[in-house]
Amino acid sequence: MKFFIDNIWLVLTALVSGAALAWPVLSRSKHNLTILQATQLINKGNAVIVDVRAPEEFAAGHLRTAKNIPLKELAARINELDKSKPVLVVCTAGVQSVKGAVQLAQAGFAEVYSLDGGFDAWQAQGLPVAK
Repeated sequence: MKFFIDNIWLVLTALVSGAALAWPVLSRSKHNLTILQATQLINKGNAVIVDVRAPEEFAAGHLRTAKNIPLKELAARINELDKSKPVLVVCTAGVQSVKGAVQLAQAGFAEVYSLDGGFDAWQAQGLPVAK
């Protein structure tokens, strides 16, 4: 016990750094899909891909069959999507797509997923993109 009291800053630093290392694993949503899982979902043929990036980013390249609905317009355009189909939400790096997936889930979509790593990760794997 004396060790902990004498080295409180060392102990606190170790706890904070351990938490920082564990955060990405602990905060990962069960609704995030890896590139492999997303590819499998897309290959089943019934998934709707929603790209929430800005139109100019979408025009530069996107997943095939993706529908561009920018995140700021998603709430107003939610009726353009079929609630009976699984939805894969894509953004640049996988951050904004989580927000979009949450919006869709709150709107009653049963199967909503976010692409882990976003379009950047998809493209880095050399997977097909459309322009």
